Amino acid sequence: MEVRLDNRKLTGTVKVIQSKSFAHRILLAAALSKITSGVETEVKLETVSEDMEATRRVIGALEREENVLDCGESGTTLRFMVPVCGALQGRRQAETGAGEIRFTGRGRLMQRPMGPLFEAMAPHGVSAFYEDGQLVLTGGLTAGEYSIAANVSSQYISGLLFALPLLEGDSVLNLTGKVESRPYIDITLDVLRQFGIRIEEEVPDGAGAPDAVGDSTSGKSTDITCRFRIPGGQVYRGPASMEVEGDWSNAAFWLAAGAAGGGPVTVRGLNLRSVQGDMAICQVLRQFGAEVEEDAASGSVTCRCPKGMQLHGTEIDVADIPDAVPVLSVVAAAAAGDTRIYNAGRLRIKESDRLQTVTSMLQALGCPVDEGEDFLVIRGQGDSGYLSGGTVDGAGDHRIVMSAAVAAAICSGPVVITGAEAVNKSYPGFFEEREQLWEAHTEKN
Repeated sequence: MEVRLDNRKLTGTVKVIQSKSFAHRILLAAALSKITSGVETEVKLETVSEDMEATRRVIGALEREENVLDCGESGTTLRFMVPVCGALQGRRQAETGAGEIRFTGRGRLMQRPMGPLFEAMAPHGVSAFYEDGQLVLTGGLTAGEYSIAANVSSQYISGLLFALPLLEGDSVLNLTGKVESRPYIDITLDVLRQFGIRIEEEVPDGAGAPDAVGDSTSGKSTDITCRFRIPGGQVYRGPASMEVEGDWSNAAFWLAAGAAGGGPVTVRGLNLRSVQGDMAICQVLRQFGAEVEEDAASGSVTCRCPKGMQLHGTEIDVADIPDAVPVLSVVAAAAAGDTRIYNAGRLRIKESDRLQTVTSMLQALGCPVDEGEDFLVIRGQGDSGYLSGGTVDGAGDHRIVMSAAVAAAICSGPVVITGAEAVNKSYPGFFEEREQLWEAHTEKN
């Protein structure tokens, strides 16, 4: 699908969709509640994205004890389900001698890294390998001491945190090296607590010292910086029903639109006490010079660029907010001066190589970018006026497509986005919501 967007100001109010990060975890925990305790939890979802549908589809297949699981393009689904299936497979083997499980997927899914997770599970009874474009899982997970690098993907850690309570014996999960994307681990722990799962976290003596961090670029370290003690034989037991809170990752697009395009844009339906890491978008936009008003009572946030003022470049450590990088790059392009985004190396293993695709997007629209191994330096065009506009390849990446759509508000010419259907991965109604925020742009803000 190709979309053409003209230069128009975005202003108004939008209700954010529910959190994809919470929805994945609650759906999985609800399924494990049904499997382990027989207690069913109604998960109230207003909108179901392709990624959420992938998790629901795999859960349904698990409940039917099918052996081929289609994860679509959802990395979260795959990385959560591999250890969970390993744990369930161990239970099935003891009862029925169940065989292998095969995971299928689309796009880059089967090329996205899984090695550290496989290595962590291998000493504990599970073998994983690729065959004919599928991921094959054999064996059953056993309890014990696990170690995994903490700076590659928090999804590996979350998957193990879901799986290890299901095993017969007690387990320990050691995180080695620098812990990144910690807020996503916190979301997992929050959901597990709500389903009655007990996990004890401890920080070993000396953790956090310079020599305990290890090699943050390779992800390899023998130094334990965080440890989870996980009793075995636990039973998931959920409440009768659960709401899914608003998605700060997707709210970031609208708030950034308010900052870059002048605004104001108000987003409602947010939990201002959330453990979601992308809630940090409010503080980062303030760093650029945007005006951000938060109303915890109503669950709303309003963002604008103060009238007569100019956003300015800044430095942003994105180790804990990697998903916000594409749209923050658009705000950086609208600012005066340079913005440096760093600790971003893991963006190369997303739906696209997001450092490369962010660079291509901004360059196509007329903004110079310097791309490094794990950083971007964006040469903001705020002093010289609008970006030129142009054609952006969506690269099969929902966050690139949505960021390009936000950037249209600061381009003098039209923005054409190819592959725009990628938004369905996380935000099916994105372009309809954007349409509601358009108004004729009559003068430069």
